[in-house]
Amino acid sequence: QVQFAESGGGSVQPGGSLKLSCAASGLSPDYNAIGWFRQAPGKEREGVSCISRGGGRTYYGDSVKGRFTISRENAKNTVYLQMIGLKPEDTAVYYCATLFRCGPMGWDLDAWGQGTLVTVSS
Repeated sequence: QVQFAESGGGSVQPGGSLKLSCAASGLSPDYNAIGWFRQAPGKEREGVSCISRGGGRTYYGDSVKGRFTISRENAKNTVYLQMIGLKPEDTAVYYCATLFRCGPMGWDLDAWGQGTLVTVSS
């Protein structure tokens, strides 16, 4: 059974930074990428960023390009999301997920965690 231990969420002022971490275990052999999506109250789920299983390819949603950086430590099955220049519109619950597909053509989720709340407010 896949389990995700997400951490790093919190409250910051606009322009601030946070780093999310996700330690995954029990991963299925079929996933192709791991990453983060978010969902704000009353809004649709939005793909934020993902990284291929081998770590060679990354994808960022248009709204976070240039501000967020995804990375992973394969030996620890851990993925990180460094977020800088945070904006109020980044406020959402951020979920760590494994994916069959992610990118501009769509996101196909395999499994995901409980989420961690990021609040950006002055």
